[in-house]
Amino acid sequence: MKAFTKRIYGGPEVLQLEEVAKPVVKNHHILVKVIANSANPADSHILRGKPFLARFSFGLFKPKQLVLGTDFSGIVEEVGTNVTAFNIGDKVFGESIEGGAFAEYICIKSRVCAKIPEHIDFSIMASIPVAAQTAYQALITNGKLQNGESVLINGASGGVGHFAVQIAKIYGAKVSAICSSKNIDFVKSIGADNVIAYDKVNIHELNDNYDIIIDTHGNLKHADYKRMGKRGVIVGFTTMSHMVSVLFKNALSKFPISQFTAEANTQDLEILASLVKDNKIKVHIEKTYQYTQIPDAITHIEKLRTRGKVVMVWNWKED
Repeated sequence: MKAFTKRIYGGPEVLQLEEVAKPVVKNHHILVKVIANSANPADSHILRGKPFLARFSFGLFKPKQLVLGTDFSGIVEEVGTNVTAFNIGDKVFGESIEGGAFAEYICIKSRVCAKIPEHIDFSIMASIPVAAQTAYQALITNGKLQNGESVLINGASGGVGHFAVQIAKIYGAKVSAICSSKNIDFVKSIGADNVIAYDKVNIHELNDNYDIIIDTHGNLKHADYKRMGKRGVIVGFTTMSHMVSVLFKNALSKFPISQFTAEANTQDLEILASLVKDNKIKVHIEKTYQYTQIPDAITHIEKLRTRGKVVMVWNWKED
């Protein structure tokens, strides 16, 4: 099968489209024919081996996983033993934080997948796993969002951010959002009640008060959380030193800030799929690439200017 491989750490230029062995389905796994992928900052971090501490998980001197890729959607081709939730032919989507998704086939644990709702496009559902699940877990699982609370979302126009705005509104929050001035109309269109342009206002001098602060961009200071919020959730980071600084200061403080990495699970994916089906979540796809252009897609998201999601599609026609 065709797959994008990474034999050394580096930028998108180290990715190679190669023929590799098709995965063999395992116990508790399903084999999925990949139809679409989406690109995430996590793919870039894993590709480059940054931050360095991540190499203790992904390979100290060279990558453990040959094939890159986290998000995917596709069709179940084989079902492993002890899998009861899926059947051959099911349309599914899911996430593999270990990688392996940028390929024609992926063997994946069934507990990190869910079925695609009827009449929903593969590209739409490939955009959901990492970004929407991160937004959901930031707000609901970690942020403990309650109906009627106020939320400030920093980085509201990006992949995670544009889902966070919509999910916060679905769960009854009053949403303020931080983005660039060119994205104000977009962020308002997905439900933000108030939009703050970081290129017009110094966000480190804002004095508004919020129940929850969600930082998907990763440039808020510890003082910003304490000044403006009752509790906070760190999703992204600009530099590792900045995140360490925030967490170190928070260790000396009683202010409730949580930092987490989203964990894929069928239950959350099913909730998100239902919200997409009911048209409560709208996925904004900024650009679609062919699978042969996956390195270009990674280059695109590394510019950190993406509005919504970037999708890559494989050659496929429905019978």
